[in-house]
Amino acid sequence: MVGSEGWRVQLQLRGVTKRFPGVVANDHVDLTIEEGEIHALLGENGAGKTTLMNILYGLYHADEGEILIDGEPVRFGSPGDAIAAGLGMVHQHFMLVPVFTVTENVMLGIETTSRFGLLDRRQARRQVEEISRRFGFDIPPDAIVEELPVGVQQRVEIVKALYRQARVLILDEPTAVLTPQETEELFTVMRALKSEFNASVIFITHKLKEVLAIADRITVMNRGRVAGSTTPEQTTEQELAAMMVGRAVQLSVRKARAKPGDTVLQIQDLVVRDDRGSVAVDGVSLDVRAGEIVCIAGVQGNGQTELVEAITALRPAVSGSIRLLEHETKAASPRSVIRQGVGHVPEDRQRDGLIVDFSVADNLVLNTYDRPPFARWIVRDAESVDAVAKERAETYDIRTTSVDQPVATLSGGNQQKVIVAREFSRPIKLLVASQPTRGLDVGSIEYIHERIVQKRDEGAAVLIVSVELDEVFALADRIAVMYRGRIVDVIPAESALREQIGLLMAGSTHPEGVARG
Repeated sequence: MVGSEGWRVQLQLRGVTKRFPGVVANDHVDLTIEEGEIHALLGENGAGKTTLMNILYGLYHADEGEILIDGEPVRFGSPGDAIAAGLGMVHQHFMLVPVFTVTENVMLGIETTSRFGLLDRRQARRQVEEISRRFGFDIPPDAIVEELPVGVQQRVEIVKALYRQARVLILDEPTAVLTPQETEELFTVMRALKSEFNASVIFITHKLKEVLAIADRITVMNRGRVAGSTTPEQTTEQELAAMMVGRAVQLSVRKARAKPGDTVLQIQDLVVRDDRGSVAVDGVSLDVRAGEIVCIAGVQGNGQTELVEAITALRPAVSGSIRLLEHETKAASPRSVIRQGVGHVPEDRQRDGLIVDFSVADNLVLNTYDRPPFARWIVRDAESVDAVAKERAETYDIRTTSVDQPVATLSGGNQQKVIVAREFSRPIKLLVASQPTRGLDVGSIEYIHERIVQKRDEGAAVLIVSVELDEVFALADRIAVMYRGRIVDVIPAESALREQIGLLMAGSTHPEGVARG
């Protein structure tokens, strides 16, 4: 069981270099994590943060350099070696078995047995309860994991690491799926780990406000190298953003007051089922007008995915109606929806937005490949495709050695840029975007936000789904909050408060002081 003794550790990476074909992911990186500190690791997409943490956690092996714990060189051949040395990692996508209990998930892989060789669930359960009590987690040890809220599932992951005697905890984008209130609770846990047990926390994130709120020290990476190190007292959001991308960045979105026109998208009493047959969208009614941006806020998994899939004809609706410019689209095909002037940035880029074995160029014209100037009758115009692809790659900063290389070889953020470039580069009447800036650096986010506002000002109706409240408040003219398949409130952005939106996201109905529209 974790105790206050034995938690002191200093972790160092010296000259760590990792090469992949055609790219240097980490270039002589030096990083020191002091005992008892919260160390934030910032960097744009492709900066090398994930590769560095994979080396530290034993998933990759460095080509050069070394790792030291308390001054002694170590080499991790696998994550098991890293865990044995006192490292724990909570991945952005949780590594839990949904149908197992909390206790079963925590003990999985290091099962305690009785003298008769049977699983000793009671002892493991007591340890889970003790860890939960000491950190105020309030986790029921016998609960089935899939029935727990996302924030509680994340705490189960932290308990797993503490159960294994972790002295250094790596948190990869830990607030991506949390409400503001759950984020504050996580920060309380991080501070307790630091102050009460002198543990070290490596906090990987792209959210500048959170870094300044929780970190003791900040290391910024840029293109595989350490661009700088600082503290929250010595820096600002603007300075951090500039360090990440190498230039000054406009963090706020400049936009004039919306001038809404006619209704473009009208959803009435919509019911949609998920892949398991459960109701995911439960009687949703919503309209989006030309010249306005409506943002749907909510913790991931509350029906947003199924709603967008129904709007874009990727999933059939059970009942209700979806009308685009007075035309019923509920039974339409994805191609017909595209032809009616709908641009779509999907949540799952590899499943719904790209053909990963196709080239970057082919993916950039995927929804217009059969139309001029890319095709004449049944003949593909390769020169036009190539020219347009190069232009869009440059405009949207798609980092690729050639537009002819498979899109599967690009990083996640650059794959996202391919989709955004394709959908934003044609005339559209309605833009539907789920997590449009997921995986992008602050410079690219700035550019995408400007283009979204530009589409609005050109007269398009815009529906954004985002788990990032900063993005919601930056872009929205109206905010619709979704919880358990329902729109619980629609609020004018100018009168919405962050804390009140957070409460609605957590299921509180009409918190006091929330204006409704």
